[in-house]
Amino acid sequence: MRLRVIDLDLGVAAQEPLRRRIDAGAATRIDAADLACRLRIVASRGALQSLASRLQPGAGGGREITVTFYGSGDFHHLTASLVATVDEDVTIIHFDNHPDWVRFPATVNCGAWVNRALELPQVRKVVTIGPCSDDLVRPELQFANLGAVRDGRIALFPWRHAPSRVWGRYGSTASYRQEGRHLHWRNLADEDWDDFLGELIAAIPTRAVWLTIDKDVLGPQDACTNWDQGELPLGHLLSAVERLAQERSIAGIDVCGDWSEPLFADPFRAALAWFDHPRAVTPAPAALARNGAVNAALIDCFERVLA
Repeated sequence: MRLRVIDLDLGVAAQEPLRRRIDAGAATRIDAADLACRLRIVASRGALQSLASRLQPGAGGGREITVTFYGSGDFHHLTASLVATVDEDVTIIHFDNHPDWVRFPATVNCGAWVNRALELPQVRKVVTIGPCSDDLVRPELQFANLGAVRDGRIALFPWRHAPSRVWGRYGSTASYRQEGRHLHWRNLADEDWDDFLGELIAAIPTRAVWLTIDKDVLGPQDACTNWDQGELPLGHLLSAVERLAQERSIAGIDVCGDWSEPLFADPFRAALAWFDHPRAVTPAPAALARNGAVNAALIDCFERVLA
């Protein structure tokens, strides 16, 4: 396993357990703080190209599995760039409190990166696990890519959510059934987790999987993020990683969802963050320490199952 940190927001690289591994040479730190303002929320093409030039060629592929930490979920759209280096058909397993499936605007942004990933020829499917957010309230009005859900390119499994009001016809899939003008989602909170994982793995259409984890899928007792948070238990997340590593080939892993102060150099991104983020608060040190503890648990899990 190859561990690296893309240091965008000056937080995660200084955090235990990553700082200790960087100092010991067991993890690589890539300095990208100068690009953060042009990558946060919405990525500029130039900033993406500059970041790509700093990453080692082939970092997402090859025989050694790369695990990448990169800070706030404001940068989750970097997943699409990382997956672009995979040289075989792959299914993305996406743990998040938000579906990140917005069709408009068609930019590289943290709310739309799933669609950018689906544009890659090697990405067969994205499976999103854990949303509880309001993105599923009247999703058509929020430009959700429900067509991809209907067609099986996106499978969405909320942890807990009420039915979604829709106007279109989307039929029924393994993750929901349509009754009249509502999509009734399967609520994983009401299901046996081990049984769900077995069903999930059996339905993955590729040998290789890419795992992307936004820690806002977890509750506030486990993480402190820039976004509203879900309810997926940490133990469920860890057991899912273990099962997927046992029964599929891991092409790569990326982790975001650490808190950092949103800093912007332009009013456009600042306005987007103001409308999308929960109202800004500066978390206490004890709250931030939860992120380090969860990252330590994740790294221990990765090292164990990817050895």
